[in-house]
Amino acid sequence: MKMLINSTETVLAESLDGFAAAHTDILLLGAERKFVRRRALKPGKVALISGGGSGHEPLHAGYVGLGMLDAACPGQVFTSPTPDQMIEAAEAVDTGAGVLFIVKNYEGDRMNFTMAAEMAGREVATIVTDDDVAVENSTYTTGRRGVAGTLIVEKMVGAAAEIGTPLAALKVLGDDVNRRTRSMGVALLPCTVPAAGRPNFTLADDEMEMGVGIHGEPGRRRVPLAGADAIAEELLGAILKDLAPKRGSEVLLLVNGFGATPLIQLYLMVNSAKRILDGAGITATRFLTGSYVTALDMAGASVTVSVLDDRAKALWDAPVHTAALRWDA
Repeated sequence: MKMLINSTETVLAESLDGFAAAHTDILLLGAERKFVRRRALKPGKVALISGGGSGHEPLHAGYVGLGMLDAACPGQVFTSPTPDQMIEAAEAVDTGAGVLFIVKNYEGDRMNFTMAAEMAGREVATIVTDDDVAVENSTYTTGRRGVAGTLIVEKMVGAAAEIGTPLAALKVLGDDVNRRTRSMGVALLPCTVPAAGRPNFTLADDEMEMGVGIHGEPGRRRVPLAGADAIAEELLGAILKDLAPKRGSEVLLLVNGFGATPLIQLYLMVNSAKRILDGAGITATRFLTGSYVTALDMAGASVTVSVLDDRAKALWDAPVHTAALRWDA
């Protein structure tokens, strides 16, 4: 497989160095590259920390900055960061109001973040994201996977933290946003882990994996390749059945690319998804389209729907300034 790398052993380190150099106005790289932290900390604000295996960029380091995370801990590709990374990140960004961990529901992530919370010697609360409706249990999880909905939790909780919301209330908010958010994805082509040098699963030219995970985990089933409208029907059908939003609801629609899907196709999926939502009497009033939670070079996309109320809309619309998301109020 052709890749823009020097060696498989140095991929993450060299990528982090480049990332920090490109965004020096926003963030700093911690000692030994154990974490990425917000350059300008806000005293008295709850510190938000997330992290996970690399390969999902811009998640999570791309969301460090004003209005989102205070630090992100990158593990090796598709591998959880270690507890010492979270502990050192907490020491670096806790300004006295406590620390909130935002953790995707994968066994390694949950185990290591739990150990870090117990060993941190400070007040720590945790939000676990599990928005994927595709399967109840998978290769890496007990229970549902945390996928693209994680960035919606990080954005809304980050906005609330920015205005001084205390730790306990942020935990309640994050759990509520997670409950109101559902996702499902489809893979058209597999991804390739640099150290392996070959695709981590196989798909025939006329096949797709419906409900794939962001590490290439199996989904609901392997099916014949279909058109965008049919794919959107299946993804939205599963999401809306599980989420059960009322007719007249307002939602945020996130169409997320997995790393190798061009925007022309993602916006086509937005069109298909919006038509389905309109038909169900549900109005998408907020949109985000692009590759925000990726799986290396996987081709495919996920759809996320998050039910909005007035507070959620205000938090989504609040200013954010990170490497991957930037807008004014």
